[in-house]
Amino acid sequence: MADTTPVALVTGSAHRLGAHTAQALHGRGWKVIVHYRSRKQQADALVASLNATRPDSATAIQADLSQMDDVRRLGEDAVGHWGKLDGLVNNASVFYPNPTQDATPEDWDSVLHTNLRAPFFLLQACLPTLRKNNGCVVNLIDIYSEKPLADHPLYCASKSGLAALTRSWAKDLAPIIRVNGVSPGAILWPEGDATMNENHQQTILEKTPLARTGTPDDIAKTIVFLMCDAPFITGQILSVDGGRSLNM
Repeated sequence: MADTTPVALVTGSAHRLGAHTAQALHGRGWKVIVHYRSRKQQADALVASLNATRPDSATAIQADLSQMDDVRRLGEDAVGHWGKLDGLVNNASVFYPNPTQDATPEDWDSVLHTNLRAPFFLLQACLPTLRKNNGCVVNLIDIYSEKPLADHPLYCASKSGLAALTRSWAKDLAPIIRVNGVSPGAILWPEGDATMNENHQQTILEKTPLARTGTPDDIAKTIVFLMCDAPFITGQILSVDGGRSLNM
């Protein structure tokens, strides 16, 4: 008898929001493919913990999403591992300031290729199996896709583009594949961004009606809802931001 367990690929899932998402989907009975770029140790540890709970339910695949050959290989390997794919979560992204006067072509390639080009061509690579399995896609957007963050034009452009892709795919791939997005607000502060200092963090919280940061589980549970419990929702981008988008 064929294995009917659903399979999801979660990009950038060795740590932070991606890891929580992989764990949450696994908790709902999915097999998960943990994609990572350089965090092999963390990816392997996550896979080991999931497989300890349920044997042969998780695997890890390395790929640099800024490289087109790696994107195609990731799609092929993800589909090939268990012979199917039911869900794709485009979570991986590059985030760092790049003021217009200082940004380089290398910055453009790093941010736009990872955050926008990779999700497009990864979905393209996975499209036949997603169609076959009435699959679903969730893209991680950002509240800054609508109201940009200063000195992050490339990041904001990439996330605005991903929001447009979300809505376009929802139309183009219906009624077989559902496509939605999640826009986090203040959940985990960015790593390695000196502009996101304590004063900036406090300013953000003062503009957040719920007056606190969210948790990674807030995002993971929303993604699981869209993938598992929302068969009549497509083309939507849900802001999970404590109300921050009301005051931006």
